[in-house]
Amino acid sequence: MRDDGGVEEPAIDPVGAEPATLLAADERFMRAAIEEALVAQSHGDVPIGAVVVVGGEIVGRGRNERELASDPTAHAEVLVLREAAHAIGDGWRVTGGTLYVTLEPCTMCAGAIVLSRVPRVVFGAFDPKAGACGSVLSVLDRPELNHRPQVQGGVLEPECAELLRAFFRARR
Repeated sequence: MRDDGGVEEPAIDPVGAEPATLLAADERFMRAAIEEALVAQSHGDVPIGAVVVVGGEIVGRGRNERELASDPTAHAEVLVLREAAHAIGDGWRVTGGTLYVTLEPCTMCAGAIVLSRVPRVVFGAFDPKAGACGSVLSVLDRPELNHRPQVQGGVLEPECAELLRAFFRARR
């Protein structure tokens, strides 16, 4: 039991985990990323959210803040990696964690993922216009890079994609 009365979720190690157990954990944490996407939407940003999980605990939360911060680099992934690195306390590294993000990372974010040494990335919707995890480019599996995380796409894809479609539909 946690201090707040909730039930402690067991930590899931993605290496060697049963597929059904891993999928359940991935969906649970993707729902947390969706919550962050809704926060982004509430302040006029494209609804993209992200969380970083280490040992079954969320250690970082981020959401798109490009409009809010007037910052072209304020993508959910960049912001959550900063928060998680600080929380983990290993300098700039986000080792031992999984990054969950509602949209396939772009090239900039894929570069940040490589540089922060995230071992695993899980995303929701594929991005056929700017995705750098297989849709347009495949940055995260380049053999020339010194770090290549595991990548799983399409987790809760319908929900993640609908958030984006609804946002842009409302703007047209």
